[in-house]
Amino acid sequence: MSTPSTPTSPTEPYEIKDATKEDSENILVFLRKFFFRDEPLNTSIQLIESENAVCMELEEFSLKSLYEGISLIATTTSGKIVGVCLNGILKRDDPEEELHECSNPKFAKILKLLDKLEREGNVFGQFPDVNKVLTVKVLSVDNGWRGKGIAKELMNKTRNIAREQGCGLMRVDCSSYFSARAIASLGFDCVYSLKYDEYKENGEIVFNTEEPHREARIYVQRLSS
Repeated sequence: MSTPSTPTSPTEPYEIKDATKEDSENILVFLRKFFFRDEPLNTSIQLIESENAVCMELEEFSLKSLYEGISLIATTTSGKIVGVCLNGILKRDDPEEELHECSNPKFAKILKLLDKLEREGNVFGQFPDVNKVLTVKVLSVDNGWRGKGIAKELMNKTRNIAREQGCGLMRVDCSSYFSARAIASLGFDCVYSLKYDEYKENGEIVFNTEEPHREARIYVQRLSS
């Protein structure tokens, strides 16, 4: 899949294309610059402690879905990645994933929260007629290219993929106020939310996120055949 778009940069056009294993290192470089450091949960617990530091557990977790072959990137004609959409598919009959011990105690906190979202959000329980869900795990655009419709185009192409894969629903988990607002503007409905100041361990708030990031939300959109 490769769909050229009209130029939106002063110098280069971009295109949306399939992300492959060969793109993994360039995708990580992009995410380190434009996603990992800005993500509210990562920031609140200082998951990435210095400018040159990396979190291997976060990077492995983020790239896991790339190997399903249904993720997308937006690249300029010179090969610069300006947008990333990492997608995965969940099936009703998939075995429940166990929450394994994580050697990184900070990232373990994020995994525990994601596990809670999965269990309490219970998307398959809310939609008993749906057996396959395409989940958008990471959606990010280069700061200098935002406002040009790249995220919307990535989501439109992802929606087509979801239909091709026989999915009845698209799902996006949003930890950021801004990502939640953007996803809602694309016609997604919030089916679960968890306020950060109500999520505690031993009476202590785990994620002291900065305003306006007050809650994690699960958004879904039904897909017509």
